[in-house]
Amino acid sequence: MPIIGKLLKKTTEITYKRTAHRGLDYKDQLKTLNKLLRFAARTDFGAHHNFQEMLESEDMVKAFQQQVPITDYEQFYEEWLQRSIAGDRDVAWPGIVKYYALSSGTTGSPSKRIPVTKQMIRSFQRTTIKQFTSISELDLPEVFFQKSFLAVGGSTKLVKVDNHIEGDLSGILKKHTSIVLLPLTKPDSATAEIRDWNEKLEKLIEMAPSWDISTIAGVPSWCIMLMERIIERYKVDNIHDIWPNLELYMSGGVYVEPYLSRLHKVCGRPIHLRNTYLASEGYFAYQAHTASEGMQLLLKTGIFFEFVPFTTENFDEHGNVKEGAQALTINEVVTGADYALVISTNAGLWRYMIGDLVQFTDIEKREIKISGRIKQYLSLVGEHLSLDNINVAIQKSSEELGIDIPEFCLFPDTEKQCHHWYFGTNESIPCDKVMQVVDKNLGELNDDYRAVRKYDTLKNPISTCIDMKLFYRFMEEKGKLGSQNKFPRVMNPNQAKDWVDFVGEND
Repeated sequence: MPIIGKLLKKTTEITYKRTAHRGLDYKDQLKTLNKLLRFAARTDFGAHHNFQEMLESEDMVKAFQQQVPITDYEQFYEEWLQRSIAGDRDVAWPGIVKYYALSSGTTGSPSKRIPVTKQMIRSFQRTTIKQFTSISELDLPEVFFQKSFLAVGGSTKLVKVDNHIEGDLSGILKKHTSIVLLPLTKPDSATAEIRDWNEKLEKLIEMAPSWDISTIAGVPSWCIMLMERIIERYKVDNIHDIWPNLELYMSGGVYVEPYLSRLHKVCGRPIHLRNTYLASEGYFAYQAHTASEGMQLLLKTGIFFEFVPFTTENFDEHGNVKEGAQALTINEVVTGADYALVISTNAGLWRYMIGDLVQFTDIEKREIKISGRIKQYLSLVGEHLSLDNINVAIQKSSEELGIDIPEFCLFPDTEKQCHHWYFGTNESIPCDKVMQVVDKNLGELNDDYRAVRKYDTLKNPISTCIDMKLFYRFMEEKGKLGSQNKFPRVMNPNQAKDWVDFVGEND
């Protein structure tokens, strides 16, 4: 009914005006940390690290940083998390943690089990509502608010293992979605639970004409693939011939720019794009304004943020954090620098380094962008190449040459002392020329890279151009096709060997 769309739009506008500028003060982070410490003071973790003393100290943040070490998943699992997963009570968060989100990231590691508490679920729900209200600045038509939301994600099927329940975070959140919203959320539960991506993709394509989608959300490669396949199946010009009310695409987890050309091609008219920063460990940020380059950090949703400068003083050559590494709070950061993100959350993760690198694009607005991964960082001979450098160089090169390079990867060749690149595209492109332009742009972006190339410390890069479909087939072979899985851009030695073998077998 038209009246529903009108009411929802008006409610969204009012809520946005009331809350848009809240939650940007450092005091919000201090309150968050205080609340987390109080809540967990009587847990084993809280008692071991003297949370009660921290709360009574003159400088709570300093005491917290001195007494609680920065940790990664493996360390936290060995010391604390495995007991919680086994069903022990009051380990790092009060009570028994019932849900665990499976997450494997991009580094090829086996599935991690990330705790999901009822407090964390409530934070997700509140953040989702707040993010939705932020689209009021887009002045979308009233009919938009009556249409459906399509989430292209992992299987929502949950599995009971011993005394806990585990599965994709989307499944845990879907289980706690309001029954009022379920009719507007696509696909249906049975389809959302399908684990095999090809089977799910076929089902989504089959059902597409029966839906009236206004918003689509998910990783760009899989969302755009879905829309391309729908257009191909029904022999239409663009996705708006199927979903005329599609107005918004919400991207998350990856650098979206390389996919924009493909996105524009599948659409009959421009649609709005909003970036989000959502992981199994929490909902960290979202793009609050179309004009903003970055995403606004969420400072009062149960997460205390710290930022470790990604420097040789704090990290070794393998990307491992050094003992005594300097960690900054939200009021100590600067723009443009790479920081390893460290979080303490209302799911019982404490000074947990998730592996992402971020840069601040606007200090006052608390806006960040994802600049890379700690382990996807390249320094074979001192070139200190970040994933952000690599992404920007690929994008600039694509624009200069007038071609699309939506997929790529590279790895260091220690024997030849060079980088080996693979470019994935559906176009016929001059591979050597592409490599020359990428090499030039990397030198312009990164002084260290320019220096090691100038003096031939880093030898000429090797490049291979392949069909883009091979990237997806490799993911399928690794059991990571579809859902929220992301292709590793900078490969470690094991990934590189598997990749080279795979490409060789599929020549």
